[in-house]
Amino acid sequence: MKTKNRYTILTAGMIIQFCAGIIYGWSVFRGPVAAHLNWDAGSAALTSSVMLAMFVIGIILGGWAQDKLGPMKVTLTGSILLGVGMICTSFITGNAPWLVYITYGCVAGLGVGTVYMSTIAAVQKWFPDKRGFASGMIVCAFGLSLVAFVPLAETMLGKVVKNDDGVFSLSGGIGVPNTFLIFGIGFLIICGICSLLIQNPLVGYLPKGYTPVQAANTKRQYSPKEIIKTKQFYLLVFALLFTLPAYFILNPVFKSLGADRGLSSGIASLGIMFTGISSASGRLTVSWTSDKIGRKTAMVAIAVIILSASLVMTVAKGVLFLICIMLISFGFGGAASVYSTMTAESFGTKYGGLNFGLVMIGFGVSALVSQNISKSLTAGGSYTSSFVLAAATCVIAIVLVLLMKNPSKSIEKNK
Repeated sequence: MKTKNRYTILTAGMIIQFCAGIIYGWSVFRGPVAAHLNWDAGSAALTSSVMLAMFVIGIILGGWAQDKLGPMKVTLTGSILLGVGMICTSFITGNAPWLVYITYGCVAGLGVGTVYMSTIAAVQKWFPDKRGFASGMIVCAFGLSLVAFVPLAETMLGKVVKNDDGVFSLSGGIGVPNTFLIFGIGFLIICGICSLLIQNPLVGYLPKGYTPVQAANTKRQYSPKEIIKTKQFYLLVFALLFTLPAYFILNPVFKSLGADRGLSSGIASLGIMFTGISSASGRLTVSWTSDKIGRKTAMVAIAVIILSASLVMTVAKGVLFLICIMLISFGFGGAASVYSTMTAESFGTKYGGLNFGLVMIGFGVSALVSQNISKSLTAGGSYTSSFVLAAATCVIAIVLVLLMKNPSKSIEKNK
């Protein structure tokens, strides 16, 4: 049987991830969707939380399914869910705006999580010699999605304007229904075709010229039932949880907080693209660098960057505010790549899909809890307490990372 070109599989996975990165673009859709459906902004904003929750569930289910069925079937299923979810969103009217929670939040969110995990798990198996590089490349595409889709979606959706009677409406563009319909059909076709290329290598596959060290070649492959009995698993989950609050606190309020810190509306919109570039840069460079300096060192560096930026964020304005946002986004992207690699190297790749899905529980909890706590702390309009808290959680994350075992060492149960 002829071995497939692993770079073809990496490229296909990157294209799928690029489309799936739309999950972080709800801030662009929120205003136009609310105006189109005559929906209040608060209820529309909740769609993001629903999608993030389903994203994590999709990661867990996708990881479990790809370990059982193989990545091609699972990725194809996720691609269909993503495309169909967005297509169905295009038919929603103001009579039942809450259906957006189901179509975009649940269906599309589940699809994004499914393809996210199944492509990462498959690609890691093709690159045992460059696992950090491969993971970084594929999740880099996920982060770059905002760079392309933010300006495209804004142009297609049109501009939200307030009429003389105080009612919001859309001006210009092709409108909300057509935008979702085009995106949905495009994702369905592009991701569906690329999914057919996502496969696992044959058992025992090694790249030409690569000879693994004996310890790696005989490394134990931990099942999901086994990893939950190890300290390493809980250290990974909680380290991820405590590293990310700054990003989740900032993400839904970027435009409004940017205006308070001296940014114009245009610069604030441009800043969303900067977060995508920074996130993509973090996903690529941190993962690649971790191949050289070690996973734990890279994980500590990420936490230190986010910690520092969070503290400066308490007083940052104008350009400094943008720099802090870019640093936090860089750290967020870097965590997405290096934690998946650390999980694979700690527990093996045989059950890598579901194992990393379980570690991503920390991501989901951080997303939901951080925003709710921040909302309570910012009742008076100041985010100082929120960012001080985010900096404090990074200190906890650093301690947890330092307690982890290096992947080259055995991960002993209950020790």
